[in-house]
Amino acid sequence: MQEKDDEFENLPLEEEFDLESTLEEFKPKPKKKEKDKEKYYVNPAEFKAAIADYYVTENCSDYLGGCLNKIAEGLGYNGKFINYSYKEEMIGDALIKMFSSLKWKKFDVTGESSPFGYFTTIAFHAFINRIKKEKKHHEAISEYRDRKYEEIISTSEGHIYVKPILDSTEFLSDED
Repeated sequence: MQEKDDEFENLPLEEEFDLESTLEEFKPKPKKKEKDKEKYYVNPAEFKAAIADYYVTENCSDYLGGCLNKIAEGLGYNGKFINYSYKEEMIGDALIKMFSSLKWKKFDVTGESSPFGYFTTIAFHAFINRIKKEKKHHEAISEYRDRKYEEIISTSEGHIYVKPILDSTEFLSDED
């Protein structure tokens, strides 16, 4: 029992213990997403008012264009789309589709639906369509390349240079 008491004697007293610095260590740190959220946040009420104003005046304000840009750019950072090399093309397609939807006044400003959800869906489908186009383009190039390689091989009458691959054992035997 004496050994246990000795263990507790070495612990700091309440006066020596700095509670504030210990609590500071365990405070949650701000997340990065909060900054990103502010960067790509679109206020639904203001966005809907800007759309209604556009429908009346046919003049696209900077705020309305910025909102559409925020939606497209923010969707580009979605995990489903972040690693594509043609992300800028996807964003451009989305902006064109969203502006054409605005031009033809397809969003109902009198309804209860969210303009953010409506335009995000348009952007999402534009992203998917760009991925399909790029995949089709890649397949066409691959098919053409395969056809050309087969044509070259079949018409070359066996005169194709193939770089030899040396095994480590062959390499050593040549030195001896």
